[in-house]
Amino acid sequence: MGTDHDKSGKVALPERLTHRESVRQGQALVRELGLQPMLNAVPNIVLVLNEQRQIIYANRALLSLLGLDDTECVCGLRPGEVLDCVHASESDGGCGTTEFCSTCGIMKAAVSSQRRQQSVEECRVTLKNGDALDLLVWATPLHLGDRTLSVFAIQDISHEKRRRALERIFFHDILNTAGGVRGLAHLLASADAGELDHLRERIIRLSSKLVEEIAAQRELLAAETGDLQVQLQKVRSLALLHEVHDNYRDQPEALDKVLLIDPDSSSVEFTSDSTLLRRVLCNMVKNALEASHAGETVTMGCAARDHWVEFRVHNPAVMPRESQLQIFQRSFSTKGAGRGLGTYSIKLLTERYLKGQVGFESADGTGTTFFVRYPVIFPAPVD
Repeated sequence: MGTDHDKSGKVALPERLTHRESVRQGQALVRELGLQPMLNAVPNIVLVLNEQRQIIYANRALLSLLGLDDTECVCGLRPGEVLDCVHASESDGGCGTTEFCSTCGIMKAAVSSQRRQQSVEECRVTLKNGDALDLLVWATPLHLGDRTLSVFAIQDISHEKRRRALERIFFHDILNTAGGVRGLAHLLASADAGELDHLRERIIRLSSKLVEEIAAQRELLAAETGDLQVQLQKVRSLALLHEVHDNYRDQPEALDKVLLIDPDSSSVEFTSDSTLLRRVLCNMVKNALEASHAGETVTMGCAARDHWVEFRVHNPAVMPRESQLQIFQRSFSTKGAGRGLGTYSIKLLTERYLKGQVGFESADGTGTTFFVRYPVIFPAPVD
C-alpha cells in the first residue's frame, strides 16, 4: 500500500490506479452507499480517497469551487493535485511523493486513515499562483469489504488563521514598542538636563518604529488582497543596504550581536519599489538577528547577478529540516504560534509585486543565508 515514510523522506509511494479504475470505484461507492444527495448538501468539501490516495468521489462543494460539473473530472487525482499545490508536480509520482509532503496535514491524515485511525489535521497548502490555503482536514476510515477508503472533510480556515496571526503579531510588536515609548516618557518627566537629549532621541526612534510597524501590517493586508500599488523609482542597492543596516544596528534584536555589511558588496542601480524592498530586507535582517545568539555576526550583502541584483543575509544558525520545508508558508514560524508572517511576506512581496525570486540555503558548517533577486529593469505589465 505504501503510505508510510520511506528513507528519502517521502510520505507515500507513487502507485496509482488509472482514471477509468478510479471512476469505476467511485460509481460503485455511490451505488453501495447512496449518500450522494446528503453529501452534496454539506457546505464543506467532502472527498473519498481510495487506498492509493486518489479521489474517487467529490461532493458539489469541491466541484463548485473548481467550476466543474462532474466528479469524473477529478477522479484519479490526489488532493494536492486538485488544489494546485506547488509541490504536487515536483515529482513524477505526484502529490504525496516529495519531501515537502512529509509535513503536509492532508497526507498525515491520509496515513492515519489508512491505519484505520480517525484524524484531524491542519494543513497549509502553497498554491502555484503564490497564494496559500490554510485548511482543517478531518479524515475517517471507511471499510467496504476488504478495502479501507478515506472520507475527507475539508474546511478552509485561511481567513481565520490569517486574522489570528495578524492580531497576535500586531498586538505583540505594537505593544512592545508602545510600552517602550511610555517607559521613556516616564523617564523624561523626571530626567535631569544631561539626560534629556538622549531620551528625546530614543523616543523619536521608538515612535518612528511604532509607525513603521503599523505601516508594515497595513501593507501586508493590502498585498494579500491584491490592493498594494507598486511605486517604481531608481534604487541603488548598496545605499539601500546601508539604510537597513543603520535602522537595525541599534534595535533590541541586535543587542550583543554584530551586524555587518559584506565589504565585497557592490552598488547596482535598478528600478523597483524602494519602500517594499526595504520592508523585505528589514524582515530578512530581523529574522537573522532573532535566530542568532549573543556574540554572533549577521552579514548583509548585495551584488549584480547577470540581469539581476541579489541581496543576501547570512547568520550562523542552521534551520531544522522540518522548518526548511515550511519556512515560506503563512503562519509558520520557528518562534512560536502566530509569529509566522516574516518569511511569508518576504516571498509574497518579492514574487507577486517586485517580480523577483526568493530562496535560502541552510547547512551545518555554513549557517543560513536568505537571498532575494530582483530584475535590474522592472518588467512591463502584461495586458
